[in-house]
Amino acid sequence: MKPQHVEEFFRRLEGERPNPRGELEYASPFTLLVAVVLSAQATDASVNKATPALFAAADTPEKMVALGEKRIQDFIRTIGLYRTKAKNIVKLSEMLIAEHGGEVPRTREELQRLPGVGRKTANVVLNIAFAEPTIAVDTHIFRVGNRTGLARGSTPDQVEARLEKVVPTHYKIHAHHWLILHGRYVCTARKPNCPACLVRDLCAFKGKTTLEPPATPARKKTPARKQKARTARRRSALARA
Repeated sequence: MKPQHVEEFFRRLEGERPNPRGELEYASPFTLLVAVVLSAQATDASVNKATPALFAAADTPEKMVALGEKRIQDFIRTIGLYRTKAKNIVKLSEMLIAEHGGEVPRTREELQRLPGVGRKTANVVLNIAFAEPTIAVDTHIFRVGNRTGLARGSTPDQVEARLEKVVPTHYKIHAHHWLILHGRYVCTARKPNCPACLVRDLCAFKGKTTLEPPATPARKKTPARKQKARTARRRSALARA
């Protein structure tokens, strides 16, 4: 995608959502970190159903360690991989207490050392909690980047690197949210809603959907000689009946 088209792409997304925000519910950098860890291979909606009760019981690393792995499992049982996630939440809480004074670190390298925290999770926390211009590439951003031609790549890291290069600096702080929300609600996986897309004319996707029903293939005309033969056979059959 040409630089001027990238600029226009984000100008339109900004016009639709001037102040975008993530859909995970949280009250502090720590509860955000826990929520993002829980959201791996799960929907934000499913995480938001489980975390209010969990955070009411434990909203700091110290309280989470005191709550313990088994009790955490009880709160997050409806979320996929809940046993592994409960274990990681306890371990990362212990590490935050031991190495960071109970505070969430503000660098990607330190975040990625925490159990259950990969590059994507670290980027989300840095962007939302600390207003860093990071772009966390999830399945939605990976699809939008490749489908539109904005940032093509065969891996999330490649798409992230391309986005870091092409997204104008003044749009980077919100680019993560704009792309996720666009992929979640407009540029969906199975049937993108291209008629409602603000950037459809900038998009390189060749399989754009439309509001018109598919055209009915025109029926081939039967040659006159064959038509006469069919009519004769029908008449002969009726005469024998």
